[in-house]
Amino acid sequence: MQISARGDYGVRAMLELTARHSEFALKAADPSSKIEPLSAQDLAKMQGIPVKFLEAILTSLRKADLLVSVRGAAGGFILAKPAGEITIAEIIRALDGPLASIHGLAPEDAEYQGSAAHLRDVWVALRVSMREVLETVTLQDISENQLPQGVRELLKRDGAWERR
Repeated sequence: MQISARGDYGVRAMLELTARHSEFALKAADPSSKIEPLSAQDLAKMQGIPVKFLEAILTSLRKADLLVSVRGAAGGFILAKPAGEITIAEIIRALDGPLASIHGLAPEDAEYQGSAAHLRDVWVALRVSMREVLETVTLQDISENQLPQGVRELLKRDGAWERR
């Protein structure tokens, strides 16, 4: 699996917004206080992302109802829902489409003949394994360094940290 720059940058920007929401939650004793949005320029600077590229990413995330844009001089972006309800899979899909595809087809729609007849099963299994991680990890999990148990177990496997 290869994570695109769009996917990586999008997750990183969303994590910055998660941190902003967490800071706000700590200060939120005053019910009249509001979350201050972060601008595309601020997010780009915080993560070292080209601002024009990030603006397009943020637009896609807004259209996917993962972000809300706030207009005005102090405008910018805030999360559209709690960080614990936004999975990494949602962000990747909003920016790059399906988690797994073969020549633009869903894995179950791929057809092979001869000695490759059962290759489709491998692609479907690969998609399932990606879902098991990306659909269970939320922005809040990453922000709080509290990954789900299944993901933590994968990180402990022999060879998990080896480049191959």
